[in-house]
Amino acid sequence: MRITIYCASSNNIDTKYFQAAEEVAHLLLKAGAEILFGGGSSGLMGRIADIYVANQGKIQGIMPHFMKDIEWAHQGVEQFIFTETMNERKDKLIENTDAILTLAGGTGTLEELFDVITRKRLGIFTKPIIILNTANYYAALNKMLQTCVSENFMVPQHLTMWNFVDQPAEVLPAIASAKTWEEDAINYAIPK
Repeated sequence: MRITIYCASSNNIDTKYFQAAEEVAHLLLKAGAEILFGGGSSGLMGRIADIYVANQGKIQGIMPHFMKDIEWAHQGVEQFIFTETMNERKDKLIENTDAILTLAGGTGTLEELFDVITRKRLGIFTKPIIILNTANYYAALNKMLQTCVSENFMVPQHLTMWNFVDQPAEVLPAIASAKTWEEDAINYAIPK
């Protein structure tokens, strides 16, 4: 199983987010999952990569050249794809993946998450999207997405495109039980 992880590059965050990331990394390692990630050496990205590298887990970083040039790339990760643009990076992060897992993060993480949700809404991407809601970090996002439906910007079926989970132990079961999404989703992408 290949899982793409979106998460923070900031080191200046509460330890609870690092603890959740560490637990996720160990659970994914135990399951034999390969991970794709943004390639960073700091924050939650760096912590997950550290664990995977230390335990000989299969991990691949994907990063634009300009980030490598300022030494953001994790030095322990051997498999890297360097892209020309951020958009190309996003394309590569979801290429041949089996699921998306989003941990706490800032605008970059949110941008990647909304990009893949939009692709799923259009039927371009059909794999599970799991959002780890550590310490209710994503509670406001969950409410906002529900408001998108209640205000008729999206249809109720769109709420099944992702699963919010509260604990790292819920991630793999959520992937396994995620609702099947079809490529014809474009037929109901816009509320009528």
